[in-house]
Amino acid sequence: MFFHYHPYKPFLYNDTKTIIVGTLPPPRFCTKEYKEEDVLFCYGSKDNLLWKALDEIYSLNLLYDNSQEAIEQRKEFLMEKKIGICDIVESCYREKIDASDLGMKDIELRDILGFLNRYKEIKTIIFTGSLSKNSPEYLFRQVLKQNNITYLKISEETPKKHMFTLDRDITTISLTSPSNAANRFIGSTQEFKKMKKINSNYSTFDFRVNQYKNIFNNL
Repeated sequence: MFFHYHPYKPFLYNDTKTIIVGTLPPPRFCTKEYKEEDVLFCYGSKDNLLWKALDEIYSLNLLYDNSQEAIEQRKEFLMEKKIGICDIVESCYREKIDASDLGMKDIELRDILGFLNRYKEIKTIIFTGSLSKNSPEYLFRQVLKQNNITYLKISEETPKKHMFTLDRDITTISLTSPSNAANRFIGSTQEFKKMKKINSNYSTFDFRVNQYKNIFNNL
C-alpha cells in the first residue's frame, strides 16, 4: 500500500473569506518526482486546470514551473482575493498509485471545522468537484453529519450550492472538477452541447473558464 500524504499545509490567514477545498495533489508530489511544469503548491499539477482557468480569467501571466516565484504569484493572487486553500484530506493509503479520489483508503481528514471556527471571516467554501464517493464534498458531508450539522440545498443548478450554520451561515459551491477526468462528464452536459453547436471550437476548458468566472467574480 502506498502512503499518500498532503505535502502542503492549509493556506489560511486572518482575513480569508473563501476557501477552496479539494483532496490531495497527485502522489508524485509526495515522492518529489515532479514534472517540469508542476508548481510546488496546492493545485500545482501540470494536469490540473484550476490555475490555468484562473490565469485565463484574470490574465495573471503565471509561471508553470518548479520555481519559488511561481508559488509566490499564486499566493499573492489568493491574498488579494481573500481566498484560502484548505484541502480536506491529510493522508490516505492506495493500492494503485494514482490521483483518483475513489482509490483512497484509510483516509485521515484534516480538522476542517476547527479551521472554520478559527478563521471567522470564512463565509464560502468552494469544492473542486461535484458529489461522488470520496470527493471533497462527500467527505465534508460526513464531517457535518458526525457533528449533527444540517446541510441545506439552496440551488439545484450546476454548480450546486448548499449552506450550513456554525456561528454564521456558510455557503458551499461545488465546481466542476479541474481534473481532466471530468471532461467526459462536461461533454455530456446540455450546456456544453449547446455551446458546442454555437461554436465548434468550444472546449471543456472553455466550459470550466465560464463556470469558474461566474463563481470567482461574485465572491
